[in-house]
Amino acid sequence: MPAPTIWLSTLGCAKNQVDSEKIVAMLSEAGYGWSDTPEEADVVMVNTCAFIEEARAESVEVILDLEDRKRSDAHAVVIGCMAQRFGAEVESALPEVDLVLGIDRYGELVGALDRLTEWAPVDLRRRPVMDILHAIGRPEPDLPYAYLKVAEGCDKPCTFCAIPAIRGKQRSRRPVEIREELGSLVASGVREVVLVAQDLAAYGRDIHAPGGLPELLEFLRDVPGLDRLRLLYLHPREISERLLAEMTCNEIVAPYFDLSLQHVSGALLRKMKRPGNLEKHTALVERIRDLDPDATLRSSFIVGFPGETDQDVDALADFLTDVRLDWAGFFPYSAEPGTPAADMEGQVPRDRMMERLRHLSSLQEEVTESRNAGWLGRVDRVLVDQIEDGVPVGRSHRQAPEIDGVVRLDGGTVGEWATVEYTAAFGPDLEATVLPPERRTHHVERRTS
Repeated sequence: MPAPTIWLSTLGCAKNQVDSEKIVAMLSEAGYGWSDTPEEADVVMVNTCAFIEEARAESVEVILDLEDRKRSDAHAVVIGCMAQRFGAEVESALPEVDLVLGIDRYGELVGALDRLTEWAPVDLRRRPVMDILHAIGRPEPDLPYAYLKVAEGCDKPCTFCAIPAIRGKQRSRRPVEIREELGSLVASGVREVVLVAQDLAAYGRDIHAPGGLPELLEFLRDVPGLDRLRLLYLHPREISERLLAEMTCNEIVAPYFDLSLQHVSGALLRKMKRPGNLEKHTALVERIRDLDPDATLRSSFIVGFPGETDQDVDALADFLTDVRLDWAGFFPYSAEPGTPAADMEGQVPRDRMMERLRHLSSLQEEVTESRNAGWLGRVDRVLVDQIEDGVPVGRSHRQAPEIDGVVRLDGGTVGEWATVEYTAAFGPDLEATVLPPERRTHHVERRTS
């Protein structure tokens, strides 16, 4: 019997993408093959997201769509966050699914698929059950960037968040293990590595690593062939002067600050069990720009948290127009079952919530376009990610993969660093001209304090 083939769809955040890459490596090593389409696969698998209600709805939609597309004799498998938190409900609501397996059971996946497909591989060595966090992943082919998860879980008590219930307490990987995987990614052709975790800036506390994330960045800076490290998701409580210094002085680290601010109302933030207020958030942004005027700042904000008033929204709007973050994402509050906020008084009606979200998003779109326009005529260094409809598309330090805008170029090949001059800005994106050799410099213009 030939090896069964699998189609894997991944939903949600970069942490889920890392899990999928590790699962691909694990199943490939176990002998499974991979299908080019869900229609041809023996097993159709969905790595689900369950962070908020909209994510769960999307997961169900994808599961049902793939059920319609797959062969009648193919198997449907659901894994990921929704399987972890709502496994029994998924099994009950979707009887067409053959296997539901949560995150803490990934070590059972190979054996479960063997039984499901009735495949008995011959003379194939099988690894014992593993903690997938420590597995070496197989990154997406033909992409010059990859995600590397340095920790799993979160210890923060945020009242709106179900991540601790899904992913558990924080578990940090050892620095040597992270460096080994980083070296493997770079050796495979990856030029930019994005470090991710549920609480990245708290890295190392659970393994009593006194230097934490700053020391890890210093340890990784000389990995041969590494061009750029990028950090995603920084909790404000964990941002120290040492981390700021490392991110603005370490030439391998992109000066890109993904600040998880959530709101500017001090009263709402206290109800969320989050730090900060308007003044403290503003001071943090100003401190980063003092250290590096070209640093890029992104944040995410919850709209419609219980008790949010029109005045709170006005304060957030003023913050956006005054502080002028490069990027910002806005998410409607979702009353997650089992979280303290779900039972709070003052739940905001959905229509009012969405009206506020549209207003804030519109303001930020204008700010982002203006911030982009400020780079016109400047020289920068861009990593070419892909060719899209014949046009090379890349990113500078200002754009994280998949969540920010892109830079459209008039030349370049995937995986190369291009020295460019920005010529146009439209919405979240920029256009740039690749400079000829005589106009290139080894160090791109960068303003520092």
